[in-house]
Amino acid sequence: MTAVTIAEESPRQPAVIRLLELSDAYAASLYPAESNHLVDLSQLEQPTVSFFVARRDGEVVGCCGLVEAGDGTAEIKRMFVDPEARGLKLGKLLLSALEAKAAKLGLTAIRLETGIYQPEAIGLYKASGYVECAPFGSYLPDPLSLFMEKPVRQEA
Repeated sequence: MTAVTIAEESPRQPAVIRLLELSDAYAASLYPAESNHLVDLSQLEQPTVSFFVARRDGEVVGCCGLVEAGDGTAEIKRMFVDPEARGLKLGKLLLSALEAKAAKLGLTAIRLETGIYQPEAIGLYKASGYVECAPFGSYLPDPLSLFMEKPVRQEA
């Protein structure tokens, strides 16, 4: 049985940086630079970011960040699962961890931007209750972007 864990960790570790580099290369293969809205390592280390790492048998296989916007909402950034670990439902586990953290922080909604050429990501978000919305924050309309949001269920 494969042991999978999800925990808040620092993004500044070699295995996570490797994942971020894989994510960068994947995004660059699908979209022009102006349609890639990636945040860098230093942005992921800010106090307003909760960064989660997925491990399988101790090895880093996925990551994502929850970036607080300062208005009661947060954005999912840098959600990525190692291609070698796809099919283990890590995206769903990471999303659940983000949502639990957002509820604990008392946030009202989680938002995201993803690309239209990523049907697996879009399917995950839709299956998890995210619905399309207008561009938010500093985003401008982009025919290659899909914007989504979901209200946060507050813990009783």
